Amino acid sequence: MQKITYEDYKYCMQDTSHVYVGCKYTFAELLEDEDVLFKLRLVVKQYILPEADLEDTLETHLYYLNEDSFLVKLYDRMKARVKVNVIEEKKGLFGKRKKEYVTRQMDIRQLTGMTPAQKEAVGLVIQELGVSKLALMGL
Repeated sequence: MQKITYEDYKYCMQDTSHVYVGCKYTFAELLEDEDVLFKLRLVVKQYILPEADLEDTLETHLYYLNEDSFLVKLYDRMKARVKVNVIEEKKGLFGKRKKEYVTRQMDIRQLTGMTPAQKEAVGLVIQELGVSKLALMGL
């Protein structure tokens, strides 16, 4: 029997100013992946893991993050932006209304400002965490 692993949204990309990490990574996988920037793995190990579990995904960690947590200040210092999908109702051709997912960018303060009930009401799905390299190196 062949074991199939789910690899969608498990990626790490970089450009000249940002690092983008897919949110399906567990923290254990994030620490083991050599493609992830070393400084980001170091920040995860030193600051995030004392308040999170190794088996938590980045998506669930960000989804249930409290507004008054120390980690919100940490993500804010790293200039973290989160790419999310939300359900919006749009007016189509001939006046017919339909619901569809729309991709949005949020900063960490906007994300944690919503309660889990509000997130569920808009159908929020977290896709990606983007962190500024310059801010990350300043930690």
